[in-house]
Amino acid sequence: MSEALDNHIAKLRARQKISQQELAEAIGVSRKTISTVETMRFVPSVIIALKLAKHFGVAVEDIFTLNQELGD
Repeated sequence: MSEALDNHIAKLRARQKISQQELAEAIGVSRKTISTVETMRFVPSVIIALKLAKHFGVAVEDIFTLNQELGD
Protein backbone atom coordinates (compact mmCIF):
# COMPACT_ATOMS: atom_id res chain seq x y z
CA MET A 1 0.00 0.00 0.00
CA SER A 2 1.40 3.42 -0.95
CA GLU A 3 0.23 6.61 0.68
CA ALA A 4 -0.06 10.05 -0.86
CA LEU A 5 -0.55 13.33 0.94
CA ASP A 6 -2.78 15.98 -0.60
CA ASN A 7 -3.07 19.54 0.64
CA HIS A 8 -5.19 22.66 0.27
CA ILE A 9 -2.50 25.27 0.86
CA ALA A 10 -2.97 27.03 -2.49
CA LYS A 11 -6.73 27.33 -1.91
CA LEU A 12 -6.21 28.69 1.59
CA ARG A 13 -3.62 31.18 0.32
CA ALA A 14 -6.01 32.29 -2.41
CA ARG A 15 -8.76 32.93 0.14
CA GLN A 16 -6.39 35.14 2.13
CA LYS A 17 -4.98 36.67 -1.08
CA ILE A 18 -1.40 36.06 0.01
CA SER A 19 1.64 34.88 -1.93
CA GLN A 20 3.88 31.95 -1.12
CA GLN A 21 6.46 34.48 0.07
CA GLU A 22 4.00 36.18 2.41
CA LEU A 23 2.93 32.84 3.87
CA ALA A 24 6.54 31.77 4.26
CA GLU A 25 7.39 34.95 6.16
CA ALA A 26 4.31 34.57 8.35
CA ILE A 27 5.28 31.10 9.55
CA GLY A 28 9.07 31.49 9.48
CA VAL A 29 10.11 29.28 6.58
CA SER A 30 11.47 29.88 3.08
CA ARG A 31 9.28 30.45 0.03
CA LYS A 32 10.84 27.31 -1.44
CA THR A 33 9.55 25.30 1.53
CA ILE A 34 6.01 26.55 0.90
CA SER A 35 6.35 25.80 -2.81
CA THR A 36 7.61 22.25 -2.33
CA VAL A 37 4.98 21.42 0.29
CA GLU A 38 2.21 22.98 -1.80
CA THR A 39 3.21 21.00 -4.89
CA MET A 40 3.58 17.82 -2.82
CA ARG A 41 7.29 17.35 -3.57
CA PHE A 42 8.05 17.57 0.16
CA VAL A 43 6.15 16.26 3.19
CA PRO A 44 6.24 18.92 5.88
CA SER A 45 7.35 18.38 9.44
CA VAL A 46 4.73 18.36 12.16
CA ILE A 47 5.99 21.79 13.22
CA ILE A 48 5.41 23.28 9.76
CA ALA A 49 1.99 21.61 9.50
CA LEU A 50 0.99 23.03 12.89
CA LYS A 51 2.27 26.51 11.97
CA LEU A 52 0.24 26.41 8.74
CA ALA A 53 -2.88 25.32 10.61
CA LYS A 54 -2.43 28.08 13.19
CA HIS A 55 -1.85 30.69 10.48
CA PHE A 56 -4.99 29.71 8.57
CA GLY A 57 -7.05 29.15 11.73
CA VAL A 58 -7.99 25.60 10.79
CA ALA A 59 -7.18 22.07 11.91
CA VAL A 60 -4.22 20.29 10.32
CA GLU A 61 -6.72 17.82 8.84
CA ASP A 62 -8.37 20.72 7.00
CA ILE A 63 -5.08 21.37 5.19
CA PHE A 64 -3.69 17.87 4.68
CA THR A 65 -5.46 14.70 3.56
CA LEU A 66 -3.91 11.25 3.54
CA ASN A 67 -5.01 9.23 0.53
CA GLN A 68 -4.28 5.53 0.44
CA GLU A 69 -3.93 3.63 -2.80
CA LEU A 70 -4.07 -0.15 -2.65
CA GLY A 71 -1.17 -1.87 -4.34
CA ASP A 72 -0.79 -5.41 -5.68
